[in-house]
Amino acid sequence: MRVVIIGGGAAGASCATRLRRLDENCEIIILERTDEVSIANCALPYYCSDVIEDRDNILVSTPMRFKNMFNIDVYLNTEVIDINRLEKYVLTNNNEKFYYDKLVLAQGASPIKPNFIQDFKNIFTLRTLFDADKIKDYISKNNPQKAVVIGAGFIGVEMAENLVHLGLKTTLIEMKDKILAPIDNELTLMAQNEMRKNGVELILSNGVKNINEFEIELTKGEKIQYDILILALGVKPEIKLAQKIGLEVNIGIKVNDNMQTSDNDIYAGGDSVETKNFVLDNYSLALLAGPANRQGRIIADNICKIKSTYKKTQSTSVVKVFDYTVACCGVGEFLLKKENVAYKKILIFNNSHASYYPNAQMNLYELLFDNNGKILGAQGIGKDGVEKRIDVIASIMRNNGLVQDLIDSELCYAPPYSSAKDAVNILGMCADNVLRGYLKPIYLDDIKDSYLIDVRPFEMYKTGSVEGAINIPLAQLRAKLNQIPKDKKIVVFCETGYTSYLASRILLQNGFCEVYSLMAGMKLYREMFYDFNNKKESFA
Repeated sequence: MRVVIIGGGAAGASCATRLRRLDENCEIIILERTDEVSIANCALPYYCSDVIEDRDNILVSTPMRFKNMFNIDVYLNTEVIDINRLEKYVLTNNNEKFYYDKLVLAQGASPIKPNFIQDFKNIFTLRTLFDADKIKDYISKNNPQKAVVIGAGFIGVEMAENLVHLGLKTTLIEMKDKILAPIDNELTLMAQNEMRKNGVELILSNGVKNINEFEIELTKGEKIQYDILILALGVKPEIKLAQKIGLEVNIGIKVNDNMQTSDNDIYAGGDSVETKNFVLDNYSLALLAGPANRQGRIIADNICKIKSTYKKTQSTSVVKVFDYTVACCGVGEFLLKKENVAYKKILIFNNSHASYYPNAQMNLYELLFDNNGKILGAQGIGKDGVEKRIDVIASIMRNNGLVQDLIDSELCYAPPYSSAKDAVNILGMCADNVLRGYLKPIYLDDIKDSYLIDVRPFEMYKTGSVEGAINIPLAQLRAKLNQIPKDKKIVVFCETGYTSYLASRILLQNGFCEVYSLMAGMKLYREMFYDFNNKKESFA
């Protein structure tokens, strides 16, 4: 059997090596249009800044290694321009024909670059090692001082951080009103503030009208000077070849659960295919290395007649934002609202490990769930242990676990690593309280026209509080119940949300009906005001 694989990235390479492990006699050919195969794309921003110094560390494999270890033939700089499905061969740019029994499309995606942007020598995209080499070479030879990154997705944020690491004055421009689109507003506030504190100038809610060699004109009229520009506007799946030969294509190449296209002898995987969302059950692009690697393995299994299926995409992701880690799984509020999915939401601050052990860090977590306790999504931001907790929740979600399963999770505990009740357990307990009606959560956007009670000690209250709030410390609350109106919407708040929960329980059990606890308390409130006061508004 001969298998031809178009594309040597995560999906293509994992498919090829799995095939060899399953079938020593299979003839395996990888056709790669660039001059590099199987690189660590996710490491490229850190290679640009020399955080990762050795170029060889970016090379996951090489054509020689594929040949020597796996007896796989890799052809670089070989672009497939057509496929003859009837005679089962592919045609390359140098007019070679490669016949196949099974064909795998693993072409990935390419960076988005608007037509109005010219090819100036100081404008770059970042998708390949060749791109990263060009960026490094330009910086070393031209000593730029001002950098601009357009697009505040994961790659844009990572590039901004690494340009700062190189000592460049860096501006990050984003057309949306926040960075990191999959991350919800409360957590994004903290990420934005972290970037500003590390010297990144954020320009939000503003697009790009025109780009000259050293100047950008924004849609609101402001002009930004730059020495080097990185375009991080996202990627588009490589689907033209699939369209050309008549395969079923929507936003990406359509495949079944076995990663098989509408042609039984052609499989597809990686960034170019659309898969079902684990939560919403609709089709979307994954654009992640983990799913791509799994899909490659699944394709190889099915070619070798081992039944293997891809079980939807959870979009579990993580990104470094200077000293913060931001992680998520499932879907966020934006998509739930867009798809008209009813949901409930909690926010908690929780220590990375036992508070009495040195250097505990306060992390913020969000959990989204429905009325039946089904987990729809989780997000976290902080300096230590965030991705660990999101990984645990992602695993519980994968096994169709509910809020109760977060409570029941038995996780590692020792003071340097966690608390006896881990953040995962606390999220489950908090969500369970909401479902049972023991806790009525409220958020910063919804507290207007409420009777606000700050239940922190007076010493904390006098350092700053929400405007219009009165102070009744928790220890005094029971004695002052007659001072609180029963005909108003009451919002109690504290530093992080736990003490206000205790206060709300007291009030709800003493005849007060409309009582809400402010999620994440004053700690998040201060982040909101820091973000608000440091927004850069562009003007004509």
